[in-house]
Amino acid sequence: MRYSFKPYIEPNKSNFEKLFDVFKELILYTSGDVEEALDWLDELNKQYNISDPDYTIDDFVDELKERGFLREEIETPGGTPTRSISEKTERLLRRSAMNKIFGKLKKSRAGNHKTSFNGSSTDESDGTRPYQFGDAIEHIDMQQSMRNAAVRGGLDNPGLLPEDLEVRQSHHQTSVSTVLMIDISHSMILYGEDRITPAKRVALALSELITTRYPKDSLDIIVFGNDAWPVPLKELPYLRVGPYHTNTVAGLQLAMNILGRKRTGNKQIMMITDGKPSCILEPDGSYYKNSMGLDDYIVNKCLHKAAECKKLGIPITTFMIAQDPYLMQFIDSFTSVNGGKALFTGLDGLGEIVFHDYEKNRKNKL
Repeated sequence: MRYSFKPYIEPNKSNFEKLFDVFKELILYTSGDVEEALDWLDELNKQYNISDPDYTIDDFVDELKERGFLREEIETPGGTPTRSISEKTERLLRRSAMNKIFGKLKKSRAGNHKTSFNGSSTDESDGTRPYQFGDAIEHIDMQQSMRNAAVRGGLDNPGLLPEDLEVRQSHHQTSVSTVLMIDISHSMILYGEDRITPAKRVALALSELITTRYPKDSLDIIVFGNDAWPVPLKELPYLRVGPYHTNTVAGLQLAMNILGRKRTGNKQIMMITDGKPSCILEPDGSYYKNSMGLDDYIVNKCLHKAAECKKLGIPITTFMIAQDPYLMQFIDSFTSVNGGKALFTGLDGLGEIVFHDYEKNRKNKL
C-alpha cells in the first residue's frame, strides 16, 4: 500500500510539531506499533527533510518522552525497553481526529439534541408564538406580550388580554444511543487500499464528538469479522484487520443486544463495511463460510436481522465503501428491509459523511 504524508507536513511549525503531526498518522496506520511508526518516520524524514538536519529522530523520541506522549517499560533487568504511546497520546489522537473531520467544536452545556418538533422544553429557540391552552406559564414572553397589548390597546386602553400572550418557542430534547459497527475482515486491507485506518479515524472522531458535545448520547463501538465483539475506546488506535470473513449477522445481533440495554428512545446502528457478508455462526458452534459471491443462506440471515432491527425501531445506516454493483444491490435490499439508509461513500470524505449523517439523525425523531 502507498500513502502520502505531504498533507500532514506544515511549514512554520517547530521540528517537534512537524514530526509529531506525521507520527500521529503513522500510529493509526501501524495500529499503535511505536517502533514501526518511528522507522517509517525516519525514512520519511530522510526523504522529505521534515525537520532540520540538527534535529534527529532520537531527539524527537526524547522530546516525546519528556512531554509524556511516550512511555518506556523494561520487562526484565537489562532487557530492551518496550515503547508504547501513553494515555495522553490516545486522548490526543481522538481530539486530532475530531478536529480533522469535524473542525474544532466546543463542549455543549446541555449535551442534548434538538428535533424539528416545537414544544415545551428548557432549551429556548429564537422566536415566539401565540399562547395556547396548556402552555407553561414560565414560558410566556412578557416583553413581547406587553408589546402586543400596547399595540392593540394603545395608551387609552392599557391592559393585558389572553390574545396578547406569546410564549417562547423551544425544541424537544432527545438523546441518541448509537452503535458503530466496523468491518475488520481481511478485505479491508486488500487490493492495495487501506480501508481500516479511515474507519478507525471516524470512530475516534465520533467518540470525541459525542463525549465533548453531546455527553447525554452514548456510543458503543463493535468490530466484526468471523465473530463480533465490543472495542473499548482506548483500544481503537490499536485495532487491526484480521484474516477474517465477514459475519454481519453477529455484528447486528451484538448491536441489538447493546441497544436493548439502553433506556433512550432513539437508537441507531451505523455500519462501515466494504464487503459482502460471507460468514455466520451455526447453532452447533461451527462456521458456515462462503467468499464466492453472495450466498443466499447468509444473505437471508442478514435480511432477517435487518427486519428484526426495524421491529425494534432501530434504523441502520450503512456506509458502503465498495462500489461493486452486486454488493450495492444487496445493500439496497438490506436497507429496504430495515427502512434505514445506505450511503455509498468510498473512502474520500468518509468522516465528513458520517458526521453529517449523525448530525442529521440527531435532529430528527429516529
